[in-house]
Amino acid sequence: MIDSNIYERRPARAGKVQKLQSTLLTKAKTEPSYRFYSLWDKIWREDVLDEAYKRCRRNGGSPGVDGESFAQIKDQGTAEWLGNLREELRGGTYRPQALRRVWIPKSQGGERPLGIPTVKDRVVQTAAVLVLAPIFEADFCEEQMGFRPGRDAKTAVRLAYYQVRQKGRPEVVDADLSDYFGTIPHGALLKSLSRRIADPKVLSLIRAWLKVPIEERSRGRGKSRTTPAKDTCRGTPQGGGISPLLANVYFRRFILAWKKFGWDQRTNSVIVNYADDLVICCRPGNGAIALKAMTQIMEKLGLTVNERKTNLVCVPEGKFNFLGYTIGRFYGKDGKSFTGTRPSKKALQKIIRAIHDETTSQWHASTPEVRTVVINQKLRGWAGYFDQGPVVKEYRIVQNYTERRLRRWLVRRRGKRGTGYRQYPDEYLYEKLGLIKLATSRAEQSNAKARKSEMRAGCGKSARPVR
Repeated sequence: MIDSNIYERRPARAGKVQKLQSTLLTKAKTEPSYRFYSLWDKIWREDVLDEAYKRCRRNGGSPGVDGESFAQIKDQGTAEWLGNLREELRGGTYRPQALRRVWIPKSQGGERPLGIPTVKDRVVQTAAVLVLAPIFEADFCEEQMGFRPGRDAKTAVRLAYYQVRQKGRPEVVDADLSDYFGTIPHGALLKSLSRRIADPKVLSLIRAWLKVPIEERSRGRGKSRTTPAKDTCRGTPQGGGISPLLANVYFRRFILAWKKFGWDQRTNSVIVNYADDLVICCRPGNGAIALKAMTQIMEKLGLTVNERKTNLVCVPEGKFNFLGYTIGRFYGKDGKSFTGTRPSKKALQKIIRAIHDETTSQWHASTPEVRTVVINQKLRGWAGYFDQGPVVKEYRIVQNYTERRLRRWLVRRRGKRGTGYRQYPDEYLYEKLGLIKLATSRAEQSNAKARKSEMRAGCGKSARPVR
């Protein structure tokens, strides 16, 4: 079991916001049917807004439709800005602004829309999450791994692997939902929220966030505004700070329905969910039944299963991708097969593409030291997540590619040609520029994992599996 009650840790050292969260979580856990009537005044509390602003500032991000940035707020005076926002909330004059539409590339091709709120809306949404998340944390199911304290994507991957490899559930429903965030029905979502929230101002605020228009800028046509969420009464815009919490609240309905109708017992299955990613690990012979039942329940919830991307996989004969990892049969150096996890081909392609983009001619004005710092950030982030299972082969591919690209960039930057091996040997890349070196041998990987375990132990955190 995971210790989900992170809000109750070290109460003597916790700040006011953490103590508030601990109080709300304790109340929600001890009284499962309790509805919270007084939450609005907690959202605009000075300490809550201050903490919300710090988190938003840490995450960074571009301005919304009003063009206001964190730098401008700093120049104006953060305390004054937060004071004005607090007065807007307390006086009831706060109104959410439109979302700025941007498009980001998808790993499978195409683009995915994101709605960028203004900094002001981001801060208020984060303040709302600080207050509401502990309440719903008491209700979330064990199977939900996304955007919760003490859990993360790697926890979900380990649990899926554990169910397949150790618990004898090799038949896996690898489900894909079509635009989950964009199709959540508002009415059913608000009903789920009102089961715990009785404060009309808070419910009204969430309803307003769900219906804000989207502003998009296009060349030649200027700005245009649309209201798809308001027109269809569906969707929580990806990009808003409140969206992950709302997505978890609604996905809980599927898990409860799955258990209510006894499908967990009938198929002897375990669900692993992270945001809109879902796998159902079943005992042999039950996968097809689970797939049919899952599809039917999703339809009743107003959600659509993407049949083209949803698969029934039997491990080890087949493999499936989950949260960047491939789980299935692999072969060691001795030729023996094993069931394990490795970074997926798409995950490997993604970091290769990122290194490529950071070493193109557009960065010739940058210094080698700055380029190396940026590349190191990419490598650390990627390797920090993809450190489960045998990853030496993938690390070596990434390391070799990074060396080649960086050398090539250094040569081209000087207007020369060639590979750069003689001009820029390993000593220059690693000692002079400080390029980090991934663990490209099993011994190095074991030492790196040992150091991580020591760091976790020093922080008082457990590195044990989920179950």
